This record gives sequence, C-alpha cells and structure tokens, in this order.
Amino acid sequence: MARRFIGATFILLFAATALAATPDPVLEARVAKLTEELRCLVCQNQSIAESQADLATDLKRQVREMLAAGKSDQEIRDYMVERYGDFVLYDPPMKTQTLLLWLGPLLLMLGALGTFFWRLHHRDNRPATAAAPDEAALAHARALLAGKEEQT
Repeated sequence: MARRFIGATFILLFAATALAATPDPVLEARVAKLTEELRCLVCQNQSIAESQADLATDLKRQVREMLAAGKSDQEIRDYMVERYGDFVLYDPPMKTQTLLLWLGPLLLMLGALGTFFWRLHHRDNRPATAAAPDEAALAHARALLAGKEEQT
C-alpha cells in the first residue's frame, strides 16, 4: 500500500512539473512578436528570434522574463533602446540621428538615376568613324599581302 502511495505521489509530481514547464501560448506569441522586431547585435542581419548567438539567446530570455513580470511591449522596446541604442530596432524611429538611415537608400537611388540620365544626355551621338590609315601603313599592308600572294 505504501509503495502504491509513493508511486502515485511521484507520478503526480512529475505530471505537475510537466504542466508547470508548459509555456503559456499567449506569452510565447508576444515573445515571438517582440523578438522579431529586435535586431541581433552580433549577427546584425537577423532578429534575435532567428539568431543562435549567445547574446540573442540571453535577450530572448530577458524579453520573456520581462513580459512574464508584466512589462508592456513598449516598455521592453524602450529598455532595449536605452541599453543598446536605436540600432537594436528593425524599424528605428524617424529622428535626426536616424535621418540618413531613412533617406540613404532614396538618396542613393536618386544619385544613380541622375548619373544615368546625365550620361545618356551627354553621350556622343555621332557614329564612330575609323581613322584613315596613313600612306606608309597602307604601303606596308599592300607589301605584306603581295608577299602572301606570291607564296601561294
């Protein structure tokens, strides 16, 4: 009887542990959404959700803990920006410090288009003409051709 009681107690303890380890789906969805918005500072071209770097793993754990503690998404974003700067956000805010980040691609495209149209407008439209050979080169070519004709 005591064996059965001890066995049942262990089974209930293991089951309770398994239930406690089951993640909250709402919390995990918020963690996934928020970690997709944050850039991995090691990889720089991946979000912390995708990255396998140690820092990204630590940041994911920290985001999960902060959400479990009741912090809002914006509070967590603000904390990360305060700690790592605007670079940590995949969608940085429009500020004077990030103006080049926002306008850089547009300026690069406008510069490339301007260069293309300027070169198109200023190119030489005359057909290329071959320079007339001088008489010495022409005489030399005739002599070479005459020599070949004699050999055949």
